[in-house]
Amino acid sequence: MLLVKLFNTPPLSQMTTQGSDLRRPDGARQDAEPAKATRAKSGARKATPAKPARLPEPPSVPRVVPIARLVQGGRWRVEAMRALSEPCLLWFTRGQGRITMGGTTRGYGPFTAVFLPAGVMHAFEIGLQTHGMAVFFGRNTDLALPHAAQHLRIRDTAAQAELTGLIDSVTRELESGRPGAERAASHYLGLLSVVIERQTAALPAEARPTPPARKLVARYSALLERDFRSGHTIADYAAQLGVTATHLTRACRANCGRAASELLQERRLYEARRLLAETRVPVKDIAETLGFASPAYFTRSFHAKIGKTPSQFRRGD
Repeated sequence: MLLVKLFNTPPLSQMTTQGSDLRRPDGARQDAEPAKATRAKSGARKATPAKPARLPEPPSVPRVVPIARLVQGGRWRVEAMRALSEPCLLWFTRGQGRITMGGTTRGYGPFTAVFLPAGVMHAFEIGLQTHGMAVFFGRNTDLALPHAAQHLRIRDTAAQAELTGLIDSVTRELESGRPGAERAASHYLGLLSVVIERQTAALPAEARPTPPARKLVARYSALLERDFRSGHTIADYAAQLGVTATHLTRACRANCGRAASELLQERRLYEARRLLAETRVPVKDIAETLGFASPAYFTRSFHAKIGKTPSQFRRGD
């Protein structure tokens, strides 16, 4: 069995989510409870700061979702930088494109397996010919899964059939409604984790050390995922990393074709779009949560990138 390792990135920080009641593309249910501002009495009546807007947590149960379904509601759901709070396996069986993980971009094609630990910032292109399955392991999984992201092209036909067969078995059990179905699906997921482990172990050792620029961008991606709501500037991130903003931007462009500022803006606006689409949190509270200087600045930034105001996006205009 021949496996070709394209790249391996360290796990990034895990994003925090909470609350929801709408159906998401990953098959989860969520509650659309709006954030409520409270009033405090101290002579004059003043509104206390709204609670930070957060997205709902994914369910702790595993799910298997066709990759094509992940784009329901917009291609931005997979093509914008974001991270998951649960492990996920992407199994591409048809189509080709590019995927960015931890700040480094590579190509994917048929029979590419991508394992994403919780917290790894990523995005991938998707076309009409892209087919495959996304396996979500759930937030509370206790399976022995890799601690680092894996990007593998599986060329051996027996290994391809084994991986596809296990995912099909998980799907079949989860949809069957039969007694013991969840337990059976859990066992198949355990076998899937063994396959991932064996494929990873069979890879040749790194022939060359990871370039410093790639390490820098991976560290930046980790900081960005942890702090993108903070309002930090690129200069702030660069200072934490011990480099100049110019050097950080140059490294990002070389590794993923995006400037450091583009990665930051893309991550914040992904979060904004989900909050607008999946909750009723007021626009001003979303702006505050994501570290924008003012609701007006948030609206201008959103419109410049998306082509709509936040209110228009929420209404589906």
